[in-house]
Amino acid sequence: MNLTRRQALAAALVATAARPVTPAPTDLQPYASYWYPDTLPPGTPPPGVRRRSLRAWTPAGDPDLAFNRATVPLAPRFVPPPPNSTARRDEARISALAAFAPTSGNPSQGSATADYYALTHWAYLDELVFWGGSSDEGLILAPNAPVVDAAHRNGVPVLGTVFLPPTAYGGRLEWSRDLVRRDADGGFPLADKLVEVARAYGFDGWFLNAETGGGDARLGADTRDFVAYLRRRGGPGLRVTWYDAMAISGDIAWQNELNDRNSPFFRAADTMFLNFNWSRTGLTSSGELARSLGRSPYELWAGIDVEANGWDTRVDWDAVVPAGRPHVASFGFYRSEWTWKSLPGTDRGPAAFHARDDRFWSSASLDPARPGTGPWRAPAASVADRSTLTSIPFATTFNTGHGLGWYERGVRVADAPWNHLGLQDRLPGRRWVIRTAGAARPVVGFDFADAWRGGSSLLIEGVDGVESVDGRESAFPSTVELYAARLPLSPATVAELAHRTEPGSAAVRVELAVALDEPDRFTYLPVGALPAGGSGWTTTTLPLDRLLRGRAAATAHVLGVRLTAPDGGRVRWRLGELALHDGPPVPPGPPDAPTVTASARNPDGTAALRLTWAPARRRTGPLRHYELHQVVPGGRRRFLGGTCGHAYYVPALRRTAGEEATRIEVRAVDELYTASAPASVAHRW
Repeated sequence: MNLTRRQALAAALVATAARPVTPAPTDLQPYASYWYPDTLPPGTPPPGVRRRSLRAWTPAGDPDLAFNRATVPLAPRFVPPPPNSTARRDEARISALAAFAPTSGNPSQGSATADYYALTHWAYLDELVFWGGSSDEGLILAPNAPVVDAAHRNGVPVLGTVFLPPTAYGGRLEWSRDLVRRDADGGFPLADKLVEVARAYGFDGWFLNAETGGGDARLGADTRDFVAYLRRRGGPGLRVTWYDAMAISGDIAWQNELNDRNSPFFRAADTMFLNFNWSRTGLTSSGELARSLGRSPYELWAGIDVEANGWDTRVDWDAVVPAGRPHVASFGFYRSEWTWKSLPGTDRGPAAFHARDDRFWSSASLDPARPGTGPWRAPAASVADRSTLTSIPFATTFNTGHGLGWYERGVRVADAPWNHLGLQDRLPGRRWVIRTAGAARPVVGFDFADAWRGGSSLLIEGVDGVESVDGRESAFPSTVELYAARLPLSPATVAELAHRTEPGSAAVRVELAVALDEPDRFTYLPVGALPAGGSGWTTTTLPLDRLLRGRAAATAHVLGVRLTAPDGGRVRWRLGELALHDGPPVPPGPPDAPTVTASARNPDGTAALRLTWAPARRRTGPLRHYELHQVVPGGRRRFLGGTCGHAYYVPALRRTAGEEATRIEVRAVDELYTASAPASVAHRW
């Protein structure tokens, strides 16, 4: 890795150490976990930093484990036919290294801001690395539960990070030796700890980045054996990715290719992330060597550093994913959160972030079916997307995992901004494939000014040329493809939509678009006509039996909507919910035994609480998450938050009207957003 790149990395790590999130006035706030292998650095840690040893960690002694444990299982995925002719189904894949927050002070379950890296383009990822670490804070990072739960819902494994920094930036060789120290039987106790952490926290493996210089051949051999031991002990459910830094000699020598100096680590690991200065010939020889070892060349990630320049990064794409012959390797984005970090200070709103993120992953055309050409070859141009939509019930409210408020059935029940990726829905993977009869395209995107449920909805805007508004070409009728799927339909299957027109919109005729036997051949079912000018939310239940045409079953391969403006004019139509199910939902059973396990008074008179509960004794099907509300005198409810796990931290419970006790209700919410009866607990003031 060249000096400029290393300096940039070091600067980011120093900044991470210098900007911990200010802890809450109490010590109850749970944070994402980070450790040193064993030996702690000398001196006093920076404010807000908790220095801990992984060797000393145990699940029973971890007071934050319940708040950091991911609970959503890793969903199986399939590869639908790509929307364009250049994306490949069985060749290159993508890994991304992303820093969602500083190493220290990263709240376990989201926070009160919408200014957050709410990654949603899971369809193109094969693994996500939870990136971070610094010599002043800790070197081993366990990903927090919201990130893992969101990724797992979309079939993407998440890796924690083990970072051994260069000596010039605080790295100490003893940390490398601590990590790979053997026990009396020749095993590696800290490898066992890494396996135990991954299993206890519910994530999928480790990204190993050893960059501390001064090692020797003994350290190189021990590190190779450590990697092999970690992979073997973790079994098939634990992934290990090795970063191309340490050579088998123990030296730090970035090879930028797979060769004899680093192949022992590749053989020991599942995949290798190649340093960024690769070349065409180097990648070609790397693929040949991988094949000679009985491995796929797509288990090599060709590193692409987008931290500084994002889609303006210069990349020799044809060296990795050539258009006219098989792909040479996979590729790995370093710091894909550039789309968030580089937002201008004048507009750091969530809608602005998603517009930039869509451009990064889908291309400047914002249509993966027509990714176009240019210096930035977006993932959609080369890599086939994947989907987890294979079973019913399925529902989405287009909730991106952050927002400016919280909505329930179209009513705003909380006004504070928030983020919690564990509450994110499965979102459209192809943003945005649009079929229109006119010359113009409608604008499609996530919007945060209103929602049916959660914090966001889908907004489609455009002009019908009947009135030639602003001289623009017609954008309607248009079919917007939303989901690639393999959803089984029966005569009992119904679709539900919650939608509305916005003030100032023309009238809109809405149809559900479903492709059965062929992904590009739609049947359109009328949903209804909405009047001009905005009319509030409308919910529609639509039987799908007419799609089957007498058959006992069929499979929906694509779901979408078609909009028409019968009277012309400007269209602003919002979709808040899309659901498919085979019958009336049965409410899940309520959670069991909610308990306030700790509380403290904040200086402003509010209370900080830790709550836990057990799963329902009566199970009716898969749960999506749990939601917590405060019961306000008079019977109104105030939304406090949600989580996929069985513990939640409330940072500031507000007392109302001098009440002696405040009742908190916990509800289980299933895949159709059907809530259980509440289980209650009281906090006495």
